[in-house]
Amino acid sequence: MRTISILCWVISSLVLTACASGPISRSDSVGFEESGGASYYAMKYQGRKTASGELFDQKAMTAAHKRLPFGSKVKVTNVDNGKSVVVRVNDRGPFVRGRIIDLSKSAFQRIGNTRDGVIEVEIEVLR
Repeated sequence: MRTISILCWVISSLVLTACASGPISRSDSVGFEESGGASYYAMKYQGRKTASGELFDQKAMTAAHKRLPFGSKVKVTNVDNGKSVVVRVNDRGPFVRGRIIDLSKSAFQRIGNTRDGVIEVEIEVLR
């Protein structure tokens, strides 16, 4: 009986985890909010293909998010200074614990100092 209880708990945990980490539909994404770390792309990614198929451009106002639909417009606000920028999701990532969004260098510079590497932000999907 104890083995069955443990097995049920493990299966339930896996199902809930899978649901939480899947993509968010466009209709469910508007108004979505999240907070955590934001980083920016290294120069070595300039001109490489993103997950959406377009070429990455450090000067564009774009970002990577694990679950938001490509094309989503996201307001990213630095919690320390209140500065914000609107970016378009065109890639997947970041895949580092505690980070919720990767910004192009230009977008990151509008709200923070690149010497910091990672800043605490709040994001909100606008459309």
